Amino acid sequence: MTVDQRIIVPLDVPTAEAALALVDSLPQVSFWKVGLELFISTGPGILQELKARNKRIFLDLKLHDIPNTMAGACAAATRYGVDILTLHASAGKAALTAALAAAQTEATQTNTPLPLIVAVTLLTSIAAEALATELRVPLKPGDYALQMAQMTQDVGLGGVVCSPQEVSQLRRFLPSDFALVCPGVRPTWASTNDQQRTLTPAQALQAGATYLVIGRPITASPDPTAAFQRICDECTTALS
Repeated sequence: MTVDQRIIVPLDVPTAEAALALVDSLPQVSFWKVGLELFISTGPGILQELKARNKRIFLDLKLHDIPNTMAGACAAATRYGVDILTLHASAGKAALTAALAAAQTEATQTNTPLPLIVAVTLLTSIAAEALATELRVPLKPGDYALQMAQMTQDVGLGGVVCSPQEVSQLRRFLPSDFALVCPGVRPTWASTNDQQRTLTPAQALQAGATYLVIGRPITASPDPTAAFQRICDECTTALS
């Protein structure tokens, strides 16, 4: 994959009109994230619009429920032809196993490509102090992320969503074809906003990230096209 194919830009807007205007304004972006706000606002119609434009889709709904419900949701998502789908690893092995099996069955029965199903290890907005004092998890974020990632791999899922700061540690214990999707990535020239555990895009790719989710540094820039290209150029230089 080229660097530009590894950057996923979020459509964090409330309407289909705003989302498609953003997509059409950045034709060089091939991979877009549809999250909770947009999906709940528009329903699956936005996925069909993106596919009609030959875009790849990261459906980031972070599903977290009982096994039967997770299975049904993943089967439905597979029918939409999305490329990556997110679950919460903390739903547990039974739910992750049921989700994967349902997606595989649906893909076979409908002759639809199986999406890459990845599990969220720990939200990048949660820092070490919050993990310990609010969630009462007696592990450091990196150790907790590794535990969730290894469970995800054991189940057979294709990767995890993790903080870029955890990528190096995860890569030491996980195979190279196990995808690491990293939100919370910020160039040095952009604000960190509400992300607590960040690296630059170049640093994240050098550490072993597979995909980077980069939103506001691009979409909130006065010149989104130039911002996207600047990030691609910086990453390409760092990896060469």
